[in-house]
Amino acid sequence: MKSIYHLILVFLLSASSFGSQADLINLDLTIKERFLTPEGFTRISSQKGSFAEYLQNYKVHPSGYPVHLFDGSVKQNEVWAAVLDFPILKKDLIQCADAIIKLRAEYLYEKGECDKIIFTLTNGMAVPYRKFAEGFRIKVNGNKTEWIKTDNKGDNRKIFDEYLEFLYTYCSTPSLLKDTVEARINEIEIGDIFLQAGNPGHAVLVVDLAQNSKGEKIMLLAQSYMPSQEMHILKSFDSISPWYKVEDKELKTPEWTFPKGSLRRWK
Repeated sequence: MKSIYHLILVFLLSASSFGSQADLINLDLTIKERFLTPEGFTRISSQKGSFAEYLQNYKVHPSGYPVHLFDGSVKQNEVWAAVLDFPILKKDLIQCADAIIKLRAEYLYEKGECDKIIFTLTNGMAVPYRKFAEGFRIKVNGNKTEWIKTDNKGDNRKIFDEYLEFLYTYCSTPSLLKDTVEARINEIEIGDIFLQAGNPGHAVLVVDLAQNSKGEKIMLLAQSYMPSQEMHILKSFDSISPWYKVEDKELKTPEWTFPKGSLRRWK
């Protein structure tokens, strides 16, 4: 989402537009501890070591901490219920799709599953982290890309960060579409993505789920936006905010409305 389109829209929303249930929010510092479930709902447990568990236990900043943009300024549209402890660059690079890619890549890197760190560029080229670690880099000429060999190799944080910054530059919502498959809304999982590819396009990440005795589900959503900004948990328009009802219809979030059928899952 590398366009300035839609920025003017976000300032039209006011805080009074959002639902509010303050007793669902406390002062703890992980997603699953910060946000309690509404009455009648039970949080869905995740498998130990899974991406879902990683997201549910992701750290958030203390209550009252605002979303910061890449230049250090504070986001004006207060659409967040909490801010993830999610360092960003002092460059306008980590926007919606980039932030989701970063979370997925960081999870795999922490687990030592580096062979699974492969993302697709907008032009369709698959870029494995292992190639960067082996010293290969990508030469870009317009929409054409090719691997070239360099002496800059190593499996370390510096190389990994270089790899991520390259992805932020050449990945987008259309490329994220290539790395995911369509998912059924009634089979939604933590780690799934609501995605509308385009220019502009947008993507939000499902970071938590809960369910009641009727099988009805609710979810927490996280996003970055443009310009580049810290990832945050979105408020919702429902009385159970920041939780969203999982429904087979369009999804309305504070800064984007996703059409029905937008749910995607990592390949």
